[in-house]
Amino acid sequence: MGVHPEGTSDEDSAGGKSELSDDRFVGDADLARWKTPAGRWLASHAQRLSARLGAYGALILVLAAGAVVASLLAFATGEVYEAVTEADGVAALDHPVLEAAMTLRSPALDAAATAYTDLGGGIGMPILAAIATSVLVLRRRSWTPAILIVTAAAGSLLMTIAGKQLIGRARPPLIDAVPPYEYSPSFPSGHSLNSFVIAGIIAYLVILRCRSRRARAWTVTAAGLFALTIGLSRVFLGHHWLTDVLAAWTLGAAWLVLVITAHRLYLTARKTEKLSHSPGGTPSG
Repeated sequence: MGVHPEGTSDEDSAGGKSELSDDRFVGDADLARWKTPAGRWLASHAQRLSARLGAYGALILVLAAGAVVASLLAFATGEVYEAVTEADGVAALDHPVLEAAMTLRSPALDAAATAYTDLGGGIGMPILAAIATSVLVLRRRSWTPAILIVTAAAGSLLMTIAGKQLIGRARPPLIDAVPPYEYSPSFPSGHSLNSFVIAGIIAYLVILRCRSRRARAWTVTAAGLFALTIGLSRVFLGHHWLTDVLAAWTLGAAWLVLVITAHRLYLTARKTEKLSHSPGGTPSG
């Protein structure tokens, strides 16, 4: 069966079930319904974009705008980090946490943590993301998972690069780290940021097709534990300070909100298209 990249082709396949009807509801929550004035304002503008560019075109444009916002978030986070460091606030935890982690190390645990942390690295994470993307695209017969996962990954990579270039923070001393050593700037933790975003967007896409609350809870728990343990492994191995990981999680959460909001706007645009083409239907936000 082919992958359908646009419009009503999804509705004409898979026994008449559309991507809209399958993805629109999480439990009783309608993702295409906006309760706040700001949400309704965003939805109305997304509908106008969709009328000109199509639902997928509008989605891509909104995600591109979100990537710009992500870069600004990285800059803002860097500014906040510098203020925190100067005030010796959260950063005061960095050395005690690293010292505590060093007391827990052993050859076997170090090897296990090193193997595990590689799942969130520059080789492991792209492989996991590619596998998940392929499975989701083929099962759903839609390009939406590929667009969301690739964009989410690109945004997290952009924030990682921007943050490292902006701050240029040194990693913990090599004498306190477990080899193999890393030499790029420390802030933010790329492993932590990328694993948080990729696990989060995959969990979101899976949740959209989960019909039970228990399945959704397990999906969120699994994604959360993966992101949490990857981040903690970076501190345990002495490859990052605790604040590098905390900042990465904060950036990742903000970027995920932007990506999921863009997808909700896409669903809203698809809903409007469906209503406008149905007999007696009237577009609504």
